[in-house]
Order: sequence, then C-alpha cells, then structure tokens
Amino acid sequence: MRSAIERLEFPGASGSSLAARLDRPAGTPRGFALFAHCFTCGKDLSAAGAIAGALNEQGVAVLRFDFTGLGSSEGEFANTDFSSNVGDLVAAADHLREHYGAPRLLIGHSLGGSAALAAAQRIEEASAVATIGAPADPGHVEHLLGESTAEIERAGEADVVLAGRRFLVRREFLADIRSQVLLPVVAELDRALLVFHSPVDELVGIDNARQIFEAARHPKSFVSLDRSDHLLTRRADAAYVGHVLGAWAARYMSADRPGRNER
Repeated sequence: MRSAIERLEFPGASGSSLAARLDRPAGTPRGFALFAHCFTCGKDLSAAGAIAGALNEQGVAVLRFDFTGLGSSEGEFANTDFSSNVGDLVAAADHLREHYGAPRLLIGHSLGGSAALAAAQRIEEASAVATIGAPADPGHVEHLLGESTAEIERAGEADVVLAGRRFLVRREFLADIRSQVLLPVVAELDRALLVFHSPVDELVGIDNARQIFEAARHPKSFVSLDRSDHLLTRRADAAYVGHVLGAWAARYMSADRPGRNER
C-alpha cells in the first residue's frame, strides 16, 4: 500500500520543466526506480500506474515523469527526439539522486525501454534495467508515421496523428532515430537486464526482444507476457509485470558495485 504520492517538477535536458510523480511505499523505501513511458504516452498511463503500485507493495519507490512536450511537462514535442528523451531520463535520475536516492532500477516501456538502455551508462548507480515491449532499434517507430514520412522529408515537418492525437514531427526527429545504433550499447550494458515482451505484440514484434536479449551479456532474463497487448491495457498484465519485476530486482537494489557485472 502506498503511503504517499509526491508531485514533482525538475528541469529536463532542454531546460523545460518536467512534470513527475514519485510513488512511495509505506515506510522507508528499499530502493528507487525510474520509469520511462512509451512513445507519445505519459506518466499517467494506466499500465505505468499498475506497475508502480506493484513495486510499491514490494517496498520500491518509483519516479515516473512526462518527457518534454508531453503530458503536463513544458516544452514542444516537435523539438524533441530520442536523444532528448535519453537526456530527460538522465535529468530525472539526477533529480532523484540529489533529493531522494539514486535509481538502482531503470524501467522502460516501448521506446522508453530503448531510452532506458541508452541512458543506463550515464546513470552510474543503476544496477538493473528492465524493458517492456521495447524495440531493438529506435528507428522502429518510423513506421508509426506512415505516409507522413515522405512529407516530413520533403517539407521538413508534418502533422502526424498518433494514438488519436496530433503531433508535429520534424525532419530532425527522423534523422535522430535513424542514427541510433542500440544493440552495441546493449552488448556493453554491464547491468542486469530483464526483457518483458508479448509474443503477440501488435506494434513491436517479439523479434525485437530476441535481438535485445541475444545482444546482452549475463545476467539477463526474459519473461514472455502471454496474450498481453503492447500497452498492457489489462491491469492484471501490468500488475504481473510489476510483481515479477520487484522480485527480480530485489537482489540488485543494494549492489556493492552498482552497474558493474563480474566478467
């Protein structure tokens, strides 16, 4: 049972104020986790809430926030890209470290999972990373832009409807996601890794999980989210992720040398 929910604000990578919430368990937390939401989603997605609640029950405090230009955070989405998301994650970790405690666990849903993998090396205290339905290549999200890609390349920008909402996407966003090479980063992750993925994921195919898992070194684990959809819209699926994640992460919350595996 949660004892408190704190509403927070802190500067992101671009200086814009980011809106966040810290879900704290009853009593003293045994550790802090940092959660990165899916592409164009937000901190208040029901799946994120269920995962945070399950982790709270196991004594883990969870910080989740809206990336720049999304939800209640300031800034323009059109000026963001994958690299800025990674920067926002690092800024969130810095805020946790300064005011509460550095995150030992990084959690990322969909493209947020890719961002968590990319950010891990810049968050020294993180000893474990968990991805949920994450693409092995950030460029995977380009297919969501559909026919608008051609207009973005021609005109420099275009309005794109994603999940029923309209976003301005610029050519720089395309250039950034196309330039990312994630699997070599995963190979040098040097953190414990847990990969969650549904074999029937309709947006990010299961082969992405295979690529991430095969690229990573041990310790690594894989959990198949049987019958779950990409957004974990069934609360039971999200709660399952949170409970499994809490049990798995328990041994990494107080590593003597965080973020460094024995070779």
